[in-house]
Amino acid sequence: MHSPLPLFDTDALRALEARGATLSDGDAFALMARAGRAGWRCVLKHWPRAQRIVVACGPGNNGGDGCVLAKHARESGRDARVLRIGSPATPLALRACEEFAAAGGTFAEALGEADLIVDALFGIGLSRAPDAAAAALIEAINAHPAPVLALDVPSGIDARSGAAPGAAAIRADRTLQFVARHRGLRTGAALDHAGELELATLDLPVSAFDGIETAAFAWRADALPAFFPLRPRDSHKGRNGHVLCIGGDHGSGGAAMLATEAALRCGAGLASVVTRAAHVPGLLSRIPEAMAHAIEDVAQLAWLLERADVIALGPGLGQQAWARALCGAVLACDKPRVFDADALNLLAQIPQRLAARDVITPHPGEAARLLGIETQDVQRDRFAAAAALCERYGASVVLKGAGSIVATPEGLPAVICAGNPGMAVGGMGDLLTGCIAALLAQGFAARDAAIAGALLHAAAGDAAARMDGERGLLPSDLLPWMRRLANPVRR
Repeated sequence: MHSPLPLFDTDALRALEARGATLSDGDAFALMARAGRAGWRCVLKHWPRAQRIVVACGPGNNGGDGCVLAKHARESGRDARVLRIGSPATPLALRACEEFAAAGGTFAEALGEADLIVDALFGIGLSRAPDAAAAALIEAINAHPAPVLALDVPSGIDARSGAAPGAAAIRADRTLQFVARHRGLRTGAALDHAGELELATLDLPVSAFDGIETAAFAWRADALPAFFPLRPRDSHKGRNGHVLCIGGDHGSGGAAMLATEAALRCGAGLASVVTRAAHVPGLLSRIPEAMAHAIEDVAQLAWLLERADVIALGPGLGQQAWARALCGAVLACDKPRVFDADALNLLAQIPQRLAARDVITPHPGEAARLLGIETQDVQRDRFAAAAALCERYGASVVLKGAGSIVATPEGLPAVICAGNPGMAVGGMGDLLTGCIAALLAQGFAARDAAIAGALLHAAAGDAAARMDGERGLLPSDLLPWMRRLANPVRR
C-alpha cells in the first residue's frame, strides 16, 4: 500500500533550487554540480555501454547541468560532445561551459553519430514555443535513432501544465527530474514526451520543503487498497447503496447497460436503470441483477428517484425532449449525483451550480462546452480547466484524458497515473460513471469516490491491456478487473 506522490509547480521548484543553493553555503554552482553528477549516474545506470554521447545544451542553467554531465562523461573516457544553442546566458551556465572546455571538451556543430543524446536545452524555464533554431534542433533529435535522456523536463514541454506550447518538443526515453516531481509531467501532452520518469533529489534535506506548497498529488494503482477495506461480515445490500442509472435513448442502450453493470461490479448493493422500453429485454438478458424500468413520461420517475441513494445521469441519454425532461428532474433531486456524457452537454446549455457531493466527469470537449471555451484551451492547461470547472459548478470534477485530473472543492488536485491509449473507445466513460456512483452509494465522500473511481477504472484498463494489448480493448473487458482490484485479499 502506497501513499500518493506530492507534485510541485515551477514556482515551488525554483524556490527549492534557491534553498538548495543556500544550504550549500550560498554556492549555487554546488547544486548544478550535483545535478550534472546525477545525470551522469542516470546515464551509467540505463545506458552503460553508450560511448558516443551528445549533450544538447541551451543558454540557461539546464544547459549548465548538461555541461557538467558531459565533463563527467569525458573524464570517464567517453566521446562526449556538447552541442550548444547560443552562448551561456547565466553565470552558472558560463562556468559549467568553461570547465567543460578546460577539461578538453569538444563542441559539436551537429548531432552526428551518437549512442545517446542528452536534452539539456531548457528545463523548467520554457513556457512558450521554442524559437526556430531550437525547434529545428528538437526535430533533429527526435528524428535521430539514438535514445534520449531529458534533464529535468523534455524541452518544449511546459513543466507547469504539461502542454506543448509549440509544434516541437523532445520525445525522451527517460526524464530525470531534479529536486522534486513536476506536476506537468503527469498529464496531457507531456505523457508522450517524458518517457520513464526518475527523480534525483540532489541531496536536499526534507527541511528544505518546509513552507513549500504541494501543487497536486499523483495517485498510482498501488494506492488502491487504501480505498477498499474489507466489508463487515454482516453486510447487506442496503448498506451498500442503491444506484439509479438514467440513460440509453434510442440507439444508445448499451451505454446505460455498461454504467449499470459497472455500478454492480464496483460494489453497489442494488442497481436500477431507467431507459427506453426497447432496451429493457436486452439489458435484463445481459444483467439480470439490474432492475430495469422503461420510462417514457418523466412523471414516472419520481418514485425511482426517491428510492435511490445515488443518481448516475448521462450514458446514452441524448439531448432530445426525453433527455431534457429527465435531466430537469434529476437537477431538482436532492441526492448525490454523477453527471456524464449528454447530461454534461445539457448542463452546458442550462448552466447551474451543483452540490459539493456531486461529481461531473467531462472529457476535454465536454469540459470546453461547460466552460464556454475551446477544447485546445482545456488541453493547454488541464489543471486550470479542472479548477475552473470545480469553481463554476461547485462539484467534484474528473477531467478525463491522458493523466486524468480530479479537482474538488476541498483538497489539492489529484492526477491519476494509470490508464492507456486503448481506453480511447466509446463506452469507457460509461463504466467510470457507474463506478463513481457505486462508490458514492457505499458511503464514499465525493472526493474519495472521484479519485478512487478514476484510479480503479484506469488501473483496470491497464490490467486488461496487459493481457491482450491496448488495440481492440473494449469497455466490457475492464469489468472483471474492476471487481478484482476493488477487493483486497481476505486474510
